[in-house]
Amino acid sequence: MLSHLAPLLTQLGFAVEAGKKHAQKIRVPVLYGNNGHVAKAFEADAYHSDGKFVVEVEAGRAVINNQFLKDLFQACMMDDVDYLAIAVRNVYAAAGVNNPDFDRVVTFFDTLFASNRMRLPLKGILVVGY
Repeated sequence: MLSHLAPLLTQLGFAVEAGKKHAQKIRVPVLYGNNGHVAKAFEADAYHSDGKFVVEVEAGRAVINNQFLKDLFQACMMDDVDYLAIAVRNVYAAAGVNNPDFDRVVTFFDTLFASNRMRLPLKGILVVGY
């Protein structure tokens, strides 16, 4: 899915992961050390530094392995990131079972915000179903 979105995201000014090699990854700083050296960074599928926007595109493990929660945590820790978009499958079929991944992720975020028990440093979260 990311390979289909990459040209459009690039046109919009996003840096987009080009492959699995270290040099092709998009690393967003999380922690700085001496002399402003990046001591810790998380990888993102796409990042727009001016827009302070991170995009994560997930497939089968979005809900089953709680990858969307890891994406949320990492975006909250990233320096100078205000917005997160997570793309998940509308329905993920595994072992003969159709899992409504999009609905589950949206319900989780609706519950998180409705409860008002946890404050996130992000200004917005967009969940996209595909």
